[in-house]
Amino acid sequence: MNILLIGSGGRESAFAWKLSQSPLCDKLFIAPGNPGTAAFGMNVNIKVADFAALKQCCLDNQIDMVVVGPEEPLVKGIHDYFLADEQIKHIPVIGPQQQGAQLEGSKDFSKQFMNRHNIPTAASQTFTRETLSEGISYLATAGLPVVLKADGLAAGKGVLICTTLAEAEQELTAMLTEAKFGTASDKVVIERFLQGIELSVFVLTDGVNYKILPEAKDYKRIGEGDTGLNTGGMGSVSPVHFADAIFMQKVEQRIVIPTIDGLKQNNIPYKGFIFIGLMNCGGEPFVIEYNCRMGDPETESVLPRIESDLVDLLKGVANGNLDTKELVISDKIAATVVCVAGGYPGEYLKDKTITGLDNVRGSMVFHAGTYADGEDIKTSGGRVLAVTSLQDDLFTALQQATLDASRIYYDGKYFRKDIGFDLI
Repeated sequence: MNILLIGSGGRESAFAWKLSQSPLCDKLFIAPGNPGTAAFGMNVNIKVADFAALKQCCLDNQIDMVVVGPEEPLVKGIHDYFLADEQIKHIPVIGPQQQGAQLEGSKDFSKQFMNRHNIPTAASQTFTRETLSEGISYLATAGLPVVLKADGLAAGKGVLICTTLAEAEQELTAMLTEAKFGTASDKVVIERFLQGIELSVFVLTDGVNYKILPEAKDYKRIGEGDTGLNTGGMGSVSPVHFADAIFMQKVEQRIVIPTIDGLKQNNIPYKGFIFIGLMNCGGEPFVIEYNCRMGDPETESVLPRIESDLVDLLKGVANGNLDTKELVISDKIAATVVCVAGGYPGEYLKDKTITGLDNVRGSMVFHAGTYADGEDIKTSGGRVLAVTSLQDDLFTALQQATLDASRIYYDGKYFRKDIGFDLI
């Protein structure tokens, strides 16, 4: 098979690594890719939402399957675009159609979906500019801290946790009347704050059948001890010890099965990954959010633990026979440490030359924000590299990933040295 992978981050670097291992994969193309993905296939310089150019790439390279990494093309309807075009509608797209992608594209849609299907989640209400006064009244009843979520996609920055009523009223007003997050905050979901520990559960589905992939925990705060500003993710570990068999049975029975059944009942076709962001509240799972794709940096910890042929699993999604495919998960522990640019998550340094990649001993390095400048690899993003080690125990995996992250150098490099310490 010839496969086109869409995306350019650490997640896609891990996908390229895994897909390229399959004997079913003849040629792998990545649009637009990065220097890390170039080691496993051919990068093609096409933006993720340039559907016409992606179509032409598929025709030129006789593509047999498209795997969509990021949420943007899914929410914009890439799967629908392929289905509506006679020349490419035969090419399976791994990723939901636009309606299913609304699970991520609209917080209000996903909340309504959860409430409709009795999926445990925090109590909430949605407000618009026109109902701002009602929203301010609701804040007084929601308890503190309170969570404000921009309805639409806001590049991971549309969620605020407010600790005082005055702050919540000010932020709600800014979101609805001053477009704090652009059109993403035309609607705002006000949600009760859940106390507990977060984890991510990943499901692969053909719309009827499903496989629960390895769970993971990621670390959002820039500073050690989970302090400072939120980021796109500073590291992750898989598995998570508190997600034991009893907890995961609750997740499957109360969340995964009702989600798959709910999609069917609402006639929402869904072929691809469902990321379920969960809060473990005293052993009880509650859904914080859905995403319509794999997480980043969790993918860099999850995929190394999947021993099965990923392409074969994705063929099961495309053909609607995922139930006939075997999912084998390693007992080993994966730990991922993310190296970021100086200044991140604020204005950060770019165009710094990266050295020491050849010094990494016991880890895999997945490129996230890098580009090639002749023979040099340079930084281009806030999150630059994800360093993952797969070992027999968590301490060894964390130690190795941290050690290997320290062997890489570029001006302004920073990474957390305490990823996973709360789980030891």
